[in-house]
Amino acid sequence: MRIAHLILTYTDPRQTERMIKRLSHKNFDFYICVDKKYDIKPYLFLKALSNVYFIKNRKRVQWAGFSTVLATFECIKEILASGVQYDFINFLSGQDYPIKSTTFINDFFTQHIGKEFLSYRDIAKDWKEGLIRMEKYYLSEYNFIGKYRLEYLINKILPKRRLPYGLHPYGKSMYWMLSPEAALYVVNKVSNDPKLLHFFSFCWGSDEFVFQTVLLNSVYKDKVVNNNYRYIDWSAGGARPKILDESDVGNMMKSDMLFARKFDMVNSPEVLDMIDEQLTNG
Repeated sequence: MRIAHLILTYTDPRQTERMIKRLSHKNFDFYICVDKKYDIKPYLFLKALSNVYFIKNRKRVQWAGFSTVLATFECIKEILASGVQYDFINFLSGQDYPIKSTTFINDFFTQHIGKEFLSYRDIAKDWKEGLIRMEKYYLSEYNFIGKYRLEYLINKILPKRRLPYGLHPYGKSMYWMLSPEAALYVVNKVSNDPKLLHFFSFCWGSDEFVFQTVLLNSVYKDKVVNNNYRYIDWSAGGARPKILDESDVGNMMKSDMLFARKFDMVNSPEVLDMIDEQLTNG
């Protein structure tokens, strides 16, 4: 059994180092993808760690843009091109951290080979905001004066958008734990279909529903477990989750989740110390 932990990051490389060291296990490899907008040099010291590899074909990622999905696609292809037979690819960010021991996480994956883990909601039935992200045109990949005015005019003139082929929309979180086969299925399904590429390119936050929509409209549907095992606190409202601190440790560690996010090691280092202490003594 072998796991590829895929880390898409642009934040503190020392925090990424700390996460990798906490997750270190003989069955785990780590693939780091640094957003191309950022200098990779501050991250290169991580090559000295065991089982750490860097994604070569980096992409410039725009927040809420389709480039996040395209960057993820490139990562999946490079992981599979390594020739290593992985049972899962675990998609993480540089602001994630394990809240279970490496032994527990390894055992979890071992016991669930054949399953696909990603959180989803039925967008058409119970996620109105998600549906709007699909029905309207968004120019999230672009930055120019008058962008939002142009978006307004486009959506004023053109009818609501609909997913090609009558696919039913699902989505929720961009983070998942998938078999390489399922991940590559999504890559090929979208990359080789001009209609899907065009549709997802003009959504807002397409990273939160591309994988769910494709897999839940496929032969993989019955293998999908509706849980990505991430502890995330959205209580602060808005488009970004709360930065977790010491006050969250109790609920976090009592949960069934494997990982938590988001953390800021510079401004709230104590929370990671508390997690480490509980994992070491637990």
